[in-house]
Amino acid sequence: MQDVGGKRGRSMADFGGRVVIVTGAGSGIGRAAARLFVAAGAEVLAVGRRPEPLRELGGVEALPVDLCGPGAGELVVATAIERFGRLDVLVNNAGAFDLMPLPDVSAERIEALFAVNVTAPSLLAQAALPHLRATQGSIVNVSSTFGHRPLAGAAHYAAAKAAIEQLTRSWALELAHDQIRVNAVAPGPTESEALTAAGLPAELVEQVKADEAARIPLGRRGEPEEVAGWLLHLAASSWLTGQVLTVDGGLELS
Repeated sequence: MQDVGGKRGRSMADFGGRVVIVTGAGSGIGRAAARLFVAAGAEVLAVGRRPEPLRELGGVEALPVDLCGPGAGELVVATAIERFGRLDVLVNNAGAFDLMPLPDVSAERIEALFAVNVTAPSLLAQAALPHLRATQGSIVNVSSTFGHRPLAGAAHYAAAKAAIEQLTRSWALELAHDQIRVNAVAPGPTESEALTAAGLPAELVEQVKADEAARIPLGRRGEPEEVAGWLLHLAASSWLTGQVLTVDGGLELS
């Protein structure tokens, strides 16, 4: 593989003949990953909640679905198998952010946050497992820098991402005898719609982005393609499992 994670997130991996599910494909890192997998020759099932952004991708099979809905994992995997006949890579990218200081915590908000960030990817991986066994495939999860460093005011988001990192390591051990590799990328602050989707007002979104950029040693937030290229790299690496790769412009060093 060449140029992975470079200036434009390019990848020269050959995914010809392979089938990839990418969740959260309607925007941000998921959208960039879907495009890169298609460019690398893969057949891609792009999954997201909103139909229109998925239709705009082009070159993919689009499946609008709420991954927290009953039976969503089985539906996603069944769609991939019906359309393409196999499954080689599952990219668990869909996630949600919630700015939730301790005084504002509620059971409902915690449950909703973990449903998207932990439960849904777990059930999707479970549904995908028989097909990944057949192809000796790969799971690539998307965590966050804040899966392994504290985040004041959003502790439950950080905890959910920490759970994804432990799932990654534990699944890697559990599934190694099936030759299924499980890795994760932990992005730092990256351009996306996550802050707006979390319900933050526009002026606060801009303030958060400016504050984040100021803390990153490389002096800026990441671009989705710069993270997405590493998803392809981890999916293609045949002797790498149980790893969490931080791609954050040096933020975890500060």
